[in-house]
Amino acid sequence: QLQLVESGGGLVQPGGSLRLSCAASGFSLDYYDIAWFRQAPGKEREGISYSSSSGRNTNYADSVKGRFTISRDNAKNTVYLQMNSLTPEDTAVYYCAARPFRLAIWSAARLYGSWGQGTQVTVSS
Repeated sequence: QLQLVESGGGLVQPGGSLRLSCAASGFSLDYYDIAWFRQAPGKEREGISYSSSSGRNTNYADSVKGRFTISRDNAKNTVYLQMNSLTPEDTAVYYCAARPFRLAIWSAARLYGSWGQGTQVTVSS
């Protein structure tokens, strides 16, 4: 059974950092594109970062570009999201999602069939 499990969320002060993990089981990430999404209360789910199956191609939303970095360790079947310079606007539930094919559009949630349960990130002083 294909499963994604996020971890690493928590409470952090503005300007701080967190690293989220997305561990996959039941399938190999070698063949899957992975994206991170987030959803704040009352807002739509937003695609913030993407990695192709090989890790050679990555993308970021403008809102996180230069602050967040996606990486993957296919040997550990895990994808990471390093988040630096966090602000209160980054407060949201963060999800990872996977799909076994490449499309031009990476940030549309409807194009991913497998999702984790989410991990809460709260940025507050």
